[in-house]
Amino acid sequence: MSGPEGLLLVDKPAGMTSHDAVAAVRRALGTRRVGHAGTLDPLATGLLVCGVGRATRLLRFVGELPKTYEGTIRLGVETDTLDAEGRVLARRPVRVGPGAVAAAMRALEGESLQRPPAFSAVKVGGRRLHEAARAGAPIEAAPRPIRVERFVLLELSGDEARFRVVCGAGTYVRVLAADVGRALGCGAHLAALRRTAIGPWRVEDARPPTDPGRPLAIERLVAHLPSVALDPHEAAAAANGRPLGPAGLRGPYAVVGPDGRLIGIYRDEGTRARPEVILAPPATDRDR
Repeated sequence: MSGPEGLLLVDKPAGMTSHDAVAAVRRALGTRRVGHAGTLDPLATGLLVCGVGRATRLLRFVGELPKTYEGTIRLGVETDTLDAEGRVLARRPVRVGPGAVAAAMRALEGESLQRPPAFSAVKVGGRRLHEAARAGAPIEAAPRPIRVERFVLLELSGDEARFRVVCGAGTYVRVLAADVGRALGCGAHLAALRRTAIGPWRVEDARPPTDPGRPLAIERLVAHLPSVALDPHEAAAAANGRPLGPAGLRGPYAVVGPDGRLIGIYRDEGTRARPEVILAPPATDRDR
C-alpha cells in the first residue's frame, strides 16, 4: 500500500529551521518523502508549503510564486547578519518620520539586483557563505535578479517600522530591511518576520509541523498552472513520459487524464510538448 502524498500547509514556529519543520512533519506522518518550497530563517515564522510523497517532485513549480511577508524593521541598529540574531555593528539616532520610511520602502519596489547576505546558505565555490563568514573569511556572492511587487509601511512606532512586502523567489527580506536603513542614513536590521502567503495559500490555513493533518490532493500543488485534459490515447503516452503535441501554452502546464487524475507537467518545445515531471505510474504499479 502506498504512503501519504499531497500538499501540506505548515506554520513554522520561531527558533525552528525549515529542515527541522520538515523533520517534524516526517515523524508525524511516518514517511521520509517530505519536502518544502521556500526556506525560512530560524528567526522567521509562517507558511511553508510542503509536498508529501510524489508531490515532492512538484515543489519546484511553487518556487516562482510571489510570497507575502509581514514583519518589523528596527531602525538605528545594524547587525552583521542583518537580523536580530546577529552581532550589533553600529547604533545611530533615528530622526525620520513615516513619510520618509514609506518612501524608502517604495523605492525598492520593482526589479533589481540583490546580493545574498554573508550569513546565508548560498554556496560560492562549493562553500556556504555563512560558514565562510563565521570562519572570519567572508565570501561575496554575485548579485541576483529579484522582484519586489509591493513594499508598504503599516506603522511606525519609535524606531520600529512594521511592514508588508510581496516579493518574488530568491528575495532576502533582511537585505531589504538593511537597504531601508541605509537609505534613511540610520542603519537598520530585520527584527521579526512572518510569511503570510505563498501564491494562493495563506498561513491561516496552515497547521503546526508536529500536527500537520492529512495531505490535500496532489493536484492542489499545481492548481495555479494551466491544465490540459488528455484523451485516453494521449494519457497512456503521457503516463510513460512520451512527447505530446504542443498545447500552445507558455511555460509549464499540468496534463490530466480522462478521469481528472494528474499525470504530470509538460512544456511546449517547438512542435512537441515534452515532460518535465511524470507522476502517473504504469498500469502494473500497485499504486495505481
